[in-house]
Amino acid sequence: MLQDLLTTLKAVGKPAELQQTSDGTRLLILPYGGRILGMFAPGSDENFLWTNSVLNDIKDARAYYASDDWQNSGGDRTWLAPEVDFFFPKYPDIDIAGYWQPRSLDPGHYELSKTGHDIKLTNRLTIDAFRSKKRVQLEITKSVGAADNPLRHDRKLRTSSIEYAGHTLLTSLRILDSRSNDAPLVGLWSLTQMPHQGELFIPTYSKTEPWIYFGLANTPPDELTISDRLVRFKMRAPGEHKIGLRAAVTTGRIGYIYPTGNQHALIVRNFFVNPSGEYADVPWTEPDNRGYSTQACSVNSRWGMFSEMEYHVPAIGGETGLSHIEDLSQLWAFRGSREDIVRIARVLVSNEIQ
Repeated sequence: MLQDLLTTLKAVGKPAELQQTSDGTRLLILPYGGRILGMFAPGSDENFLWTNSVLNDIKDARAYYASDDWQNSGGDRTWLAPEVDFFFPKYPDIDIAGYWQPRSLDPGHYELSKTGHDIKLTNRLTIDAFRSKKRVQLEITKSVGAADNPLRHDRKLRTSSIEYAGHTLLTSLRILDSRSNDAPLVGLWSLTQMPHQGELFIPTYSKTEPWIYFGLANTPPDELTISDRLVRFKMRAPGEHKIGLRAAVTTGRIGYIYPTGNQHALIVRNFFVNPSGEYADVPWTEPDNRGYSTQACSVNSRWGMFSEMEYHVPAIGGETGLSHIEDLSQLWAFRGSREDIVRIARVLVSNEIQ
């Protein structure tokens, strides 16, 4: 619950900022890691996003943050791509045992400032690209503001029994070194963590086989299903499983429906896809296999139990000659009866959802 999270984080020296937008949405913003840790509908203390269970207890949280492990508090975070460049210090050895989350990136050193009704997080960092053996200085900024209910003018879908929360996120990436063409190729990577045991939907312009990054080999046969204009990914299996789709076929929407008590929730990420842009993230074993804008990861392992919707922004640096890029996206969340949630999902994501 909201107040419990605030109390725990303050007690362990990781205070969070509570922001209320114009429609009553409350956002819990954690500078440690630069995360939007919680999103709450007006009058509700139930978080739409996943948070690490260690935050349920002050003693557990204190021990967790004192450890040397990567500290995944939960919520919505920003990383950098290509993953194979920045997360494998022993490249070309890409054994998972050598995977390392760069601490200058996460948790980083985010500074929080307020601009009018919005909150801004800024992280200046130096990071190594292990594949190109280059080091680059970057600035990531994240400005968080309101996002009105996209269905507010639709009388058929507007009902007091449906809870809504949302936010707009303006993220920018800037290369601080003077010559961007000497910098490695680098792109923004957005990851939103949600409660597990739901189903994720990626609408497409044509029938498309997702690239399987890892997992899914021994999962139930209906875990991943594909139709002419929709990829469905049931996030229920143990272990870690990840898929990706190229920019040319994706629409800029991802939806996720999960049960919560006797109700259901829908989370939708709305973002811009530019198929002409240079999407830099690649499968770990295929470093020239570029072009993936949209990804999804199911995690039920030592890292926690959560579902993740992910998207990428075209890269800067390298052969692009660019030194700065901005990305604008929205996150919309609804809670209500299964029937109402499916009706909304059919409008905002895909009419194939049942």
